[in-house]
Amino acid sequence: MKEKTELRVALAGNPNVGKSTVFNALTGMDQHTGNWSGKTVAPAEGHLTAGGFDITLVDIPGLYSLRGGSAEEKAARDEIASGRAEVVVVVCDGGCLQRNLSLALQIIEEQPRTVICVNLLDEAAARGINVDTDALSEALGVPVVGAAARRGEGLDRLTEAICQAAAAPPPEIAPTELPEELSAAADRACQILGRGRIHALRALEGDPDLAETPEIAQLRRELGLDCGQISDMVSLAYMSRAQRVAEAALSFTETARSGRDRRLDRLFTSPLTGIPVMLLLLGAVLWLTVAGANYPSELLSRGFSSLGEVLSRGMIRLGAPSWLEGALIQGVYRTLSWVVSVMLPPMAIFFPMFTLLEDFGYLPRMAFALDGCFRCAGACGKQAMTMAMGLGCNACGVTGCRTIDSPRERLIGILTNSFMPCNGRFPVIISVTAMFLAGSSLGSAGVVLGCLLAGALMTLAVSKLLSVTLLKGETSAFTLELPPYRRPQIGRVLVRSLLDRTVFVLGRACAAAAPCGLLIWCLANISPGGESLLARAAGALAPLGELMGLDGTVLLAFILGFPANEIVVPIILMSYLSQGSLTEAPGLTEIRELLIANGWGSLRAVCMVVFTLFHFPCATTCLTIKKETGSLRWTALSIALPTLVGGALCVVIHLLSELL
Repeated sequence: MKEKTELRVALAGNPNVGKSTVFNALTGMDQHTGNWSGKTVAPAEGHLTAGGFDITLVDIPGLYSLRGGSAEEKAARDEIASGRAEVVVVVCDGGCLQRNLSLALQIIEEQPRTVICVNLLDEAAARGINVDTDALSEALGVPVVGAAARRGEGLDRLTEAICQAAAAPPPEIAPTELPEELSAAADRACQILGRGRIHALRALEGDPDLAETPEIAQLRRELGLDCGQISDMVSLAYMSRAQRVAEAALSFTETARSGRDRRLDRLFTSPLTGIPVMLLLLGAVLWLTVAGANYPSELLSRGFSSLGEVLSRGMIRLGAPSWLEGALIQGVYRTLSWVVSVMLPPMAIFFPMFTLLEDFGYLPRMAFALDGCFRCAGACGKQAMTMAMGLGCNACGVTGCRTIDSPRERLIGILTNSFMPCNGRFPVIISVTAMFLAGSSLGSAGVVLGCLLAGALMTLAVSKLLSVTLLKGETSAFTLELPPYRRPQIGRVLVRSLLDRTVFVLGRACAAAAPCGLLIWCLANISPGGESLLARAAGALAPLGELMGLDGTVLLAFILGFPANEIVVPIILMSYLSQGSLTEAPGLTEIRELLIANGWGSLRAVCMVVFTLFHFPCATTCLTIKKETGSLRWTALSIALPTLVGGALCVVIHLLSELL
């Protein structure tokens, strides 16, 4: 049999055009897709066979321009400009075609072997938008295929077009018209640099990733324009051509869905209703999380306790020494069982609810509503989305800051992300709130929502502080896409939120908690001079703890809980009971009685909630910050900022209570 020819194809496009859905449909893989920008942060590869080709399909990060500066856009641009991909497929949203065409025009000039896939035609038709793919192909000079990837429509025609583009010679592409003087300068820059037109335009625009040459600087002086003016002229030229091409290919009819979308946008993005609606939605999600997590958490705790007893008896029958049984069962196993029983139920409720809002298209609207707040704080409005991601996991929120173009604003987002409580802190806040500060699930949800507001306000305050001190600079402009509202795919949301988020975060927490459980057991059971190392450490921290309205045991629990916040409460209980292993808590009533017996009251509960809300990020988040910034200095600052804020607030609350 004839061997198939290998073919590498890059899948490009703006964020939120269904690119990952096209990728999944063609390759059979299962990339997570979402209804907001910035979902794909690294390339994924899949394989398919068609037309005599063995095709490697590369799903590159979403981008808005080949001249952009974010980490995602650079990665995507490098893949396209490298020439490794013989064909580029540009996925466009049929409902937002004009906006997508600006990128398509740039890619066509960089790689003429391009196929345009106009996706989401079914949604476009429902909104009264009709796309003439033949007219679009004639205007662009490359093949255009219509598709509805969620339904599997048009994919056969797309693979056929890819194979035909690979086999045919590259078409002659007329470049986008620029003002005469700028066009001449771009041609000269191409000759000087020996590269394509897009690369030459980036050089003229002063792209910081390209080394400045005297010849390019001279061209800029001859034009009499600065980098910003050149960039504006180039952007305007591509947007103008995109508008003309779209007008030739689009026709419109009014539909009920278009009116519905506008009404929803007036509700979600209005200055009057946007933020109140956001608070109501978050409050509802938190109430469902608090109300629904208690019973399954109790069942898991009982089940793990029974299994632990079985495992303990089994090791004893096998003749295992007592220290080994204690280290593995009383130390490692009990730590893991606590983390799972406390973390799993809230995550299994919170993540699907949050993902439903994401799939519906609400998260970008939340960023839009908060954009003015972040602009006043000298930060980027996209930080609202990374802040929301931090509610699930601060490490994920830090990674999501890659979507922020400005290095200065990206660093502000990274340093302040841990001011939002992650999923690991929610169990501590919820349990302490339920025991001392609220008597019902509704009241607990209200207090937790108040904690979220406090975290958001502190994020803005610290962002402002950084923007006027260490990270001075002007607030940059950015593109925020408000995608169409879509009916969430509930089954897919449940599966992906449980597998991609819940299991992932839970697995990472367990990996961190297991060695920590062993360490805690050792500290509690090594007693030189008759006093355990755990008790000695708590005593050394007692003066500072009392100043903060806490005690040494609580501070030590936070330090030992550095790998995973979920084990802070069991460490506290173990220390109060002077046991050598993590305590299996039977219920909130018994825990409350134990805490009261050790000096707890409303004041200490408030200080506990405040320090839980504002303290150093977990080990996983710190490692992620080090990886994203490449700097130990910034990582140390990300640890110091929330800890100093939380410690100072606790001291102030304690001193005020003493005065009053």
